[in-house]
Amino acid sequence: MKIAISQPAYLPWCGFFDLVDQVDQFVFLDDAQFVKQSWHHRNRIKTPTGLQWLTVPVAYHGRLGQPISQVIIRDPQFWEKHARAVEVNYGKARYFHLYYPPLREILQRYSSGGQLLDLNIDLIEWLAGELKITTPVVRSSSLNTDGQRSFKLVSICKLLGATEYVSPRSAVYLLDDLSLFAESDLQVRFQNYMHPTYDQRFAPFAPYASVLDLLLNHGPASREILQSGRALALRPEDVQPVEKDSVEKVEAASA
Repeated sequence: MKIAISQPAYLPWCGFFDLVDQVDQFVFLDDAQFVKQSWHHRNRIKTPTGLQWLTVPVAYHGRLGQPISQVIIRDPQFWEKHARAVEVNYGKARYFHLYYPPLREILQRYSSGGQLLDLNIDLIEWLAGELKITTPVVRSSSLNTDGQRSFKLVSICKLLGATEYVSPRSAVYLLDDLSLFAESDLQVRFQNYMHPTYDQRFAPFAPYASVLDLLLNHGPASREILQSGRALALRPEDVQPVEKDSVEKVEAASA
């Protein structure tokens, strides 16, 4: 059984959903440490001037080291700004009418505050459904596993009966920990994803926006476009260290 484990991001990019789509079980690593100004609480949409950040304001003063599962939304009115930004920049997109109402409804659920994790997972599950991704998901905080980094990943894999762990491409630190996986008869593979190019509002094309950009522009065809970026997963010996700039473009908040 293939398993992938990654931290839940806000409105993730295409590669996140490709990772979920290619495994038998996906785990939200929600008890990992929250990182300010990371994909945990922000992502980007396309505008006439390029990519624009949408950031969920969260409480972090006096909360150093808090896990993602405990992060609280600081300004509940963020949802109006984010909904408006999507409306302004995608109002004329072909499938705006199809996806904007449910997006707005999910955002508005948090108009009285709440947990960042719940917001992220609500959005991810909705987006996955629209992309026809049916992989079962579970939160790591519900599994009561111990350890940090690779030790925790191995513990989760063993608990869930995995035989193969598919890692986000950015988690190259695993190359130093392969023996931990081998000792538990776990095969490690790295996601191999090249961002597809598609018709996008406001040329030129800008990759690494939220997958919402793909859906609003291509609707039901989005799943096929998303999957077109998938190549055969890499063996550890085929993985080269990635450049810092490349890591920052993708899900640097991965496990």
